[in-house]
Amino acid sequence: MKILIIGGGNMGLTFAKSFINSKIVDNSNMLILEKSMKKADELKKLEIGTVFGEPDDYVEDADLIILAVKPQDINSLFSTIKPFISQQQVVLSIMAGVKIETIQKGLGLKKVVRVMPNLPAQIGTGMSVFSSSAEVTRIELVMVQNLLSASGKTVYTDDEVMIDAATAISGSGPAYVFYFMQGMIESAKALGFSQSESELLTYQTFRGAIDLFNKHDFTCEEWIEKVTSKGGTTAAAFNAFEKQRVKEGYQEGIESAFHRAQELSELE
Repeated sequence: MKILIIGGGNMGLTFAKSFINSKIVDNSNMLILEKSMKKADELKKLEIGTVFGEPDDYVEDADLIILAVKPQDINSLFSTIKPFISQQQVVLSIMAGVKIETIQKGLGLKKVVRVMPNLPAQIGTGMSVFSSSAEVTRIELVMVQNLLSASGKTVYTDDEVMIDAATAISGSGPAYVFYFMQGMIESAKALGFSQSESELLTYQTFRGAIDLFNKHDFTCEEWIEKVTSKGGTTAAAFNAFEKQRVKEGYQEGIESAFHRAQELSELE
């Protein structure tokens, strides 16, 4: 299988590295199209595939084409690569807010997969949610899922709207976690810990909680009950959280992210 990644930015590079490291493809079957000469030179030094600056006949040789460019670049991208696209190829897009139908019309082909990955894909612990056009075969979907699994976990959905929902949950989700962690770090510093101590307390607490959750079958609610003693310190914290509507605010924030993702989808 020959893969062409268009766009050598963070996510394009992440996918290229994960495919190579997982031995899904070798260097000879990895192609990267990067229009920035500076970035292209940097990619060549990594020796993860053949790097090109302009599209040419090699585009036709790719079984899978991954669109890893900024959404605002789609019109120029479509006009540039459309002459080299064939109906047999599968296009996988990680462009936020760009619908499958838009890609089909822009490139003049039917087989399109749309995916929402997230930042932890860079270290192999990502979460990718993907959907596809009806023309993508079951075998091709399995191929795509295997590729995405090289950078973490995957979920397939028949409803493309759920990609916008995934954007609000797993796509933006790492930032929510960092936001909460930053609040804990600042609180620890206010209570007298140093910066490094505050970071250690917070990072290890998050890490330990996730590991604990993964090793048992308890729900989040059940774990909260196990940690919370009536009239104790954790109960006092949760009383304050409820008074400040922390949970509701968190949910409203995610809902706002979802609506914004839908708005961006309508801006094409």
